[in-house]
Amino acid sequence: MTISRRTVLKGAAATAALATPAFIRNAFAEDPIKLGTAFDISGIFDAYGKPIDMAVRLAIKQINDAGGLLGRQIQHIGYDTQSDMALYTQYAQQLTRQDKVDVVHGGILSASREAIRPTLRKANTLYFYNIQYEGGVCDGNCYCTGVTPAQTTEVQIPYTMEKWGKKVYILAADYNYGQLMARWIQKYFKDNGGETVAVEFFPLDVADFGSTITKIQTAAPDMVYSALVGGAHLSFYRQWAAAGMKSRIPLASTTVGVGSEHLVLTPDEGDGIIVCYNYSPELDTPANKAFTTAWGEMHGAETIPNIHELAVSNYQGVMLWAEAVKAAGSVEHDKVKAALDGGLAYEGPAGMVTIDPKTHHATLDVHLMEMKGQKLNVIKSFGARQPIDTQLVCDLVANPDDNQQYEIKI
Repeated sequence: MTISRRTVLKGAAATAALATPAFIRNAFAEDPIKLGTAFDISGIFDAYGKPIDMAVRLAIKQINDAGGLLGRQIQHIGYDTQSDMALYTQYAQQLTRQDKVDVVHGGILSASREAIRPTLRKANTLYFYNIQYEGGVCDGNCYCTGVTPAQTTEVQIPYTMEKWGKKVYILAADYNYGQLMARWIQKYFKDNGGETVAVEFFPLDVADFGSTITKIQTAAPDMVYSALVGGAHLSFYRQWAAAGMKSRIPLASTTVGVGSEHLVLTPDEGDGIIVCYNYSPELDTPANKAFTTAWGEMHGAETIPNIHELAVSNYQGVMLWAEAVKAAGSVEHDKVKAALDGGLAYEGPAGMVTIDPKTHHATLDVHLMEMKGQKLNVIKSFGARQPIDTQLVCDLVANPDDNQQYEIKI
């Protein structure tokens, strides 16, 4: 029998194929599943965006290392929007028209969400917005997995009122989130017999709060609630402490700490601030320990302190989507949606995550915390908090074609 070189190579290839794990063969045999992202990895919101990108890449790595989804690997197609709303719009179009991704996880500010949400809906590309926000989005194509005001502020405010008093001075970022969050804070103070002394709004680039601190001294509230956002607004906490106000009037916030700001502030500047979020790095659970260990192995142990609420929320959003793909046995849009709306649950670093089918928002655990020694120390935990604010205005079961952000009447 004559054995040609071609026969030998053919036989060797067959042997190699048999020796290759099945999931790898399938991954190469089929096109990858494409997961698109658009985040502020640079620009003025990079303190939020960089850890978010790291969290998404960790989730994708873990899924691929475990064999991918449906025998296929996930291909990550990510864009840095540089904190530019025009780039958000551009990259949303690119992800849908050119890259033809199967799902998009993206956006940090509410403005960035609204810049891309219509494009993704029109293209019938499933969209996950995994960020805490003001609530009210009602869109059958969009899943919001971050906390909303009724999940956090509703339990935070009674605690601070009992601890400090009834009069509040509110500071907030002057855009959608800050304006609506200020209303929620006023509502929950009024509901609990409290009083709002004043409300002030600040553009995102404002960094001088001297005149405001003087106004607060004159108003003499029992506490200050801050819904300030971003690096420039971080100056308030430093100026507040430098003015000697920290020991005189206590602070609570709906935002500080979600971007690891407690690590940037010194203990003298941050200690004592009360917050309430879905995640604390100090959570002593097997799921959080496994997550932080895996993060350190991929990104380096020195980066573990960079893990924050928004990063974890996006990690959980990707993992929840992956569980839905498995349950659906497909990446097809409507089948994945049906799986998500069917009571699917995922236990992440911050606790259990499930989707409310009426609103496409997540039911989440939340944790009341106090900043101390550059840590978010858990005071009390509340399980399975539903998005009751958005439930007031959104019912996608009854109205599946609804597509808007409602301004919830407060």
